[in-house]
Amino acid sequence: MTHSITRRLLLASTVALGGAISATALSAETIKVGFITALSGPIASQGIPTAKGIAAGQHAFPTAGGHNIEVIQLDDASDPSQSIRNGRKLIESDNVDVLVGTSGVPGAMALASLSREAQVPYISYTPLFLSGKDAEWAVTTAQPADLMLNAVVDDMANAGIKSVGYIGFSDSWGDLAFGMLNAAAEKNGMEIISDERYARSDTSVTGQVLRIVSGAPEAVIGGTAGTPGALPYLALSDRGFTGAIYGTHGIINPDFVRVAGPAANGLRAPTGPIVVAEQLPDSHPSKAVAQTFKDAYRAVYGEDDEPDAFSAYAFDVWRIIADAAERVPADIEPGTPDFRTALRDAIFATNELPVTHGVLNFTEGSPYGADTRSVVMVELQDGKWMLRE
Repeated sequence: MTHSITRRLLLASTVALGGAISATALSAETIKVGFITALSGPIASQGIPTAKGIAAGQHAFPTAGGHNIEVIQLDDASDPSQSIRNGRKLIESDNVDVLVGTSGVPGAMALASLSREAQVPYISYTPLFLSGKDAEWAVTTAQPADLMLNAVVDDMANAGIKSVGYIGFSDSWGDLAFGMLNAAAEKNGMEIISDERYARSDTSVTGQVLRIVSGAPEAVIGGTAGTPGALPYLALSDRGFTGAIYGTHGIINPDFVRVAGPAANGLRAPTGPIVVAEQLPDSHPSKAVAQTFKDAYRAVYGEDDEPDAFSAYAFDVWRIIADAAERVPADIEPGTPDFRTALRDAIFATNELPVTHGVLNFTEGSPYGADTRSVVMVELQDGKWMLRE
C-alpha cells in the first residue's frame, strides 16, 4: 500500500512538470530537495496531504534562480527513528541542498537536530520547539502553538467560558498544547479542570472522557492532530456532552472530518487562512497565493481532489525554497556547502512573503515566521469549516 501511494505521488509530481525532467537528465546545477513524510503509519492522514502539497509546489514553481528543482521523497512510516535514517541518506548519499519534513513533532525535531549537525537547511511544516543556536538551520511554516492557542482562549473568553477540560496526545504535541493552553487560560481567569492523555495508536478514550465529563466543564479541547484526534469527540458525543468543543490546528484535515462525523459538528479550532480562503476579503494577503496553490493542486490531482491545511503547509515550504533560491548569488552552485549556507541565509532573510497560511518573516534565533495574519478561527458546520467572525 505504501509503495503504491508513493508511486502515485511521485508520478503526479513528474506529470506536473510535463515529464521534462528526469533524474538522469538533471544538470549538476539542479537544486535537490530531500523530502520526508509519513505515507504510512498512524499519522499518514497528515503525511499524504503534505506529499500532495509538495507536488503542487513543484508544479507552480518548477525552477528557481535559474535552476531546476528535484525532489527526492522518502516515507518514514510515522516513525521518528526512520525519519533520521531517511535524513542521513538524503544528506550523505543524495547530497541534498535542503531537507523538508516531517509529519509528526518528534520526527520533525529529530530532523532539525540532524540538519544543524550536517549544516543543511531544514524546513518543517510541523511545529518546532527550538530557539537560539538550536534554531540556526531550521524554520517551519507552522504557526507557533501560543499564537494558535491564544486565539482559542480568546474565542472561549468571548463566549464567557470559565472551565475547560483538556485531553491530548501523550507526546510532545500534547504537552505543548496543554502548556500553551494553561498559560493563556490563566491570564484570562479560566480553570483547566483536567489533563487527560492518550497515545495516537489507542482505539478508545472512554475512561479519560468519563473523568472529564464528571467535572462538568463548560468546554473541552483536544490537544491532538489528524485522524487519531477524532477519538475524544466521538467519545464526548457518546456520553452526551453538550458543552462547547474545541481543537487545535492539527485536526484541520478531511480524514479527521470524515472519521469524527456528526460528533464534531460545532467544533471550533484555529487554522491558517487557506482553509476559508473563499470567505476572506480580497484584501487579505493570503487570498491570491491561496488561489495559486489551489490551481496548481487541481492541475496535478484533478478537480475532485480537494486540498487541505496540511497540503497547504507543504506548499508554503516550497514557496520558501523557491523564494530563497532566487536570492542566492548566481555564482554559487547547488550541491556545495556554500550553496547550503547561502540558501540558509536567504531563508532567514525572508521578508513579508505571502503564503497560504499568512505572511512569513523569519529572523535568526526562532524557527517561526508567522504573525496574527496567519490565524483565523473556524467552526465545523455540517462537515464544512466556516469562518468565525
